[in-house]
Amino acid sequence: MTTPTDFDFIMIKPTHYDDDGYPIVWFRTVLPSNSLAALNGLGRDATRRQVLGPDVRINLTPIDECNTHIDPAKIARDARRRGAKTLIGLVGVQSNQYPHALDLAREFRDEGLQVVIGGFHVSGCLSMLKDIPPEIQEALDIGCSIFAGEAEEGRLDQVFRDAWNDDLKPVYNYINDLPSIAGAPTPWLPAESIKTSAPWSSFDLGRGCPFQCSFCTIINVQGRKSRFRSPEDLELMIRENYAQGIKAYFVTDDNLARNKDWEAFFDTLIRLKEEEGMAVHLTIQVDTMCHRIPGFIDKAAKAGAWRVFLGLENINPDNLIAANKRQNKITEYRHMMQMWHERGCFLLAGYILGFPGDTKESILHDIEIIKKELPVDILEFFILTPLPGSEDHLVKLKKGEWMDPDLNKYDLHHRVSTHPRMSNEEWEDAYQAAWDAYFTWDHMETVAKRHARRKNGSPRRALQYMNEFRMLYSHEKVHTLEGGVVRRKRRRSRRPGMKIENPLVFYPRYWVGSVVKIARYAFGFWQEKRVLKKVLAAQDRWDYMDVSISPPNPDELESLGLFNETRGGHDAVVRETRVRPPKEQTVAA
Repeated sequence: MTTPTDFDFIMIKPTHYDDDGYPIVWFRTVLPSNSLAALNGLGRDATRRQVLGPDVRINLTPIDECNTHIDPAKIARDARRRGAKTLIGLVGVQSNQYPHALDLAREFRDEGLQVVIGGFHVSGCLSMLKDIPPEIQEALDIGCSIFAGEAEEGRLDQVFRDAWNDDLKPVYNYINDLPSIAGAPTPWLPAESIKTSAPWSSFDLGRGCPFQCSFCTIINVQGRKSRFRSPEDLELMIRENYAQGIKAYFVTDDNLARNKDWEAFFDTLIRLKEEEGMAVHLTIQVDTMCHRIPGFIDKAAKAGAWRVFLGLENINPDNLIAANKRQNKITEYRHMMQMWHERGCFLLAGYILGFPGDTKESILHDIEIIKKELPVDILEFFILTPLPGSEDHLVKLKKGEWMDPDLNKYDLHHRVSTHPRMSNEEWEDAYQAAWDAYFTWDHMETVAKRHARRKNGSPRRALQYMNEFRMLYSHEKVHTLEGGVVRRKRRRSRRPGMKIENPLVFYPRYWVGSVVKIARYAFGFWQEKRVLKKVLAAQDRWDYMDVSISPPNPDELESLGLFNETRGGHDAVVRETRVRPPKEQTVAA
């Protein structure tokens, strides 16, 4: 037998199972995977430095399972045919993806391949829990290795060397030793491996968050002390990706506004655009106080930020306080959103349902306030979920409160705990009702009108995005962030323990269902064009005005539901403006 000179590092970002037990796989996906880009960038650097010696060829294969079916037996056969030593990396594994990742790991281990599992679930559990939980112990029992923390500063090199020498350690735990990322190898994916609905990639400019939101895992995985890349790192990423035709990016920083080098980053992008014509489009995430930073919004828009995700989470101050999200100030929401809106940016906001004070009625009441009074374009609804690695999960665990044992459901789209005021059915109904209430054609038309009144607005894009969100949730029954273009299913790729369907049942249902979905999409796109035509032809197009885009004024503290019909709204006005709030009014239950 010849000594292998090829080392294959196959990085797989796993998907998770749908409610019928099939992996959620698409022809094209919506979001790029930054976990793949980051690890591939580190692997590329290790390859250049020949960490396994000059005689060993390191082959890197990044695979996003959300758009690529995985066949462990085929991968193993290929490695054996070429005589390559192989390491399977299941990377960026979130809690909802862990069950499927473990099923894949079993298949790879049965084929005799080495496997290492990393990501937020492993890192969060090792960060917050005293003992290794059963599902991670199960991975160790079948011979997998576990990697917690981040792989910079030569840590991936060590994993490579150990795998090459058949000496992988059971646990690589760096969760309490967070590396510097300034000057570190930057995230990068080859264009041929990016199978998204548009040619865009991702990168991070900073990691960590100083805030203390109880539902968040980032602060316990990436730390509360922020670490940053350099402007030179950013320029390198832009140039390398531009060379392969990639000009749009999802910047994965949890809060780019708190990056101390934000201005240098934006200045770099502005310079590349003005001097070399290298314009980029950015999707960024910021907090609700970013407008208080002088020049931040102006420079962000000039640098190419066109989609902005806001950590809104809720409009009830009592809910925000209960979640330790005290940095959100409802008195700032309108002004902040209007500043982004006026610069032609498209606003998305995360909105969590299921805080202790919520009821179905109060949730729907608050959504109507948002639709009327805030110029946000898309609300992304999430169920309050005690994710492993968060304070909420640890508190419930210590109290012995029920949490669903099936990690596959921990996708922020399924209910996995109980609520003090809503029954299980009411909570689930409230989630469905929230989507139905927000994504109506009347409201989508209103949002388009807000964009159409400005010369830098894009009503076409606004309607397109809202319609895509509406249809993906409605037709596919998955959260839109897990969505894609054309769902793919394989009959035998069903979750272990669930019956493999008869071909005479599976294929007719799959193909008929696909045709029905296509028809529904076609009708949705027809409706979208009809509404857009109406908005563009409206006589009052340039004079349109509603409450949400009206300039803020002191009188609104007494007139708007945002301040008078939310739990804790009056107290918040007192705290944040130091004025006496209006007389108490009836608040939705």
